[in-house]
Amino acid sequence: MQGRIADAVACYEKAIALDPGIAEAHYNLGNLLRDQGRARESLDSYRKAISLRPGFAEARWALAMAQIPVVYEDDRQPKKCRDAFAAELGKLESWFAEPDSASGAGAVGVAQPFYLAYQEEDNRDLLKQYGELCVRLMRGWFEAQKLALPARKRGDAALRVGVVSQYFHSHPVWSAIVKGWFRHLHPERFRLHAFYLGVVEDAETEFARSRAAHFEQGARGLRQWAEAIIGQRPDVLVYPEIGMDPTALKLASLRLAPVQVTSWGHPETSGLPTIDCFLSAEGLEPQGAQAHYTERLVTLPRLGCCYEPLRVAPVAPDLARLGIDAAKPVIVCAGVPFKYAPQHDWILAEIAKRTGACRFVFFVHRVADTSGTLRRRLGAAFARQGLDLDRFAVFLPWQEAASFHGLMACADAYLDTIGFSGFNTAMQALECGLPVVAWEGRFLRGRLASGILRAIGLDELVAASAEAYVELAVRLCRDAQYREDIRERIALRRGHLYEDVDVIRGMERFLESAARSGGPAA
Repeated sequence: MQGRIADAVACYEKAIALDPGIAEAHYNLGNLLRDQGRARESLDSYRKAISLRPGFAEARWALAMAQIPVVYEDDRQPKKCRDAFAAELGKLESWFAEPDSASGAGAVGVAQPFYLAYQEEDNRDLLKQYGELCVRLMRGWFEAQKLALPARKRGDAALRVGVVSQYFHSHPVWSAIVKGWFRHLHPERFRLHAFYLGVVEDAETEFARSRAAHFEQGARGLRQWAEAIIGQRPDVLVYPEIGMDPTALKLASLRLAPVQVTSWGHPETSGLPTIDCFLSAEGLEPQGAQAHYTERLVTLPRLGCCYEPLRVAPVAPDLARLGIDAAKPVIVCAGVPFKYAPQHDWILAEIAKRTGACRFVFFVHRVADTSGTLRRRLGAAFARQGLDLDRFAVFLPWQEAASFHGLMACADAYLDTIGFSGFNTAMQALECGLPVVAWEGRFLRGRLASGILRAIGLDELVAASAEAYVELAVRLCRDAQYREDIRERIALRRGHLYEDVDVIRGMERFLESAARSGGPAA
């Protein structure tokens, strides 16, 4: 909890050395090793915990989820890991079907298949299987608690909209999606009931509290949260993301309101039968997108959010001190390590080869081992092209907002990650006037930056192939006049991305229609 991961690992290893039979120590060590990107070691720890205690449900659950590593070591791994996850998920289903297996509700959410989304594959069937297991186990818990939904109160002047999230603070989910709801939903027609599962407090938390008809926060057990939500009798219950927070997953696996909805805070289907609708955007979804979801897909206008610019005052960087030669094109690569799929590593090497001289700027993740894995992998890809990665790339410490914006303001291009795009970082790049290179993916999660660019008429920055992506990046680096022309057009058009209240009016129509229908078919 203090972020002292290495010290925690050392403590568990010492405990295991003193008594190798402590199953909990092996399990907790496995959790830490997984977060550090040490996939093989984490799997060994989970297997050891299970061998010591065969009924250890949490360890069995974590073993299945950990088949998908944080960062892949090479381009052969993704399919192998995907197949392993599918196999372990099947084993988990069978184990929980045994009459002598431990109760599964405690295991639900201890780990989630979060990193599955970073494979550009259709995950619907796997997540449906996973979601049905979550709901089956949580239904058993709910029935044992003898909880029940109260009779729906008719005649309220305003619709009761519950929002359950760990991110009522400065966070991408809040900034991109939720804040617009709290700023612009009509207060006389919609009463917002906020259920804050987290502990971080800042100015955004206070803003959310000021706009909510009811704001609940603090240490709660699962039953207390379920009772709190049921007690407010929401007509519609919204989870801005499902797949990132364990408590949100457990609650979303229950039926706590007549209509339950998720959105693209984690841009992937939840797979949960208890979630009726997925709120997305017309400008972000491909044709036939409904096939990617177990929920009914609802697309709000344009980008589907009412986004407020950050208005950060940038601090100009000392490029030389950061190891960046200002005479060479500077390319910002701001994605976290797990957003870089190994099959695309060659693209960065090709850009370096064609420009002849450039500087890719990466940022070291809070879990440094994951950045180390990415760096080793890229080093091998560059070496295959006869290039030395260290001549072309620098890995900087994580930057505060002012420094990050200052760096983007003086860079030449921003490379959006392929397969799992970045929404907030692309918005920040455009706010700084930095040209964004995007590749439109097959699914929502790979189309965030491209959707933004198309919304302001900069379709030419959306590549349709790997070759086009390389050519566009090289042109922005080498053609100063073209780069300045793009900057001017960004400055003229980016205002259209902000404060899109038509999206909120669309959200209001959806909420009223869903509540009128009064149930899962909303």
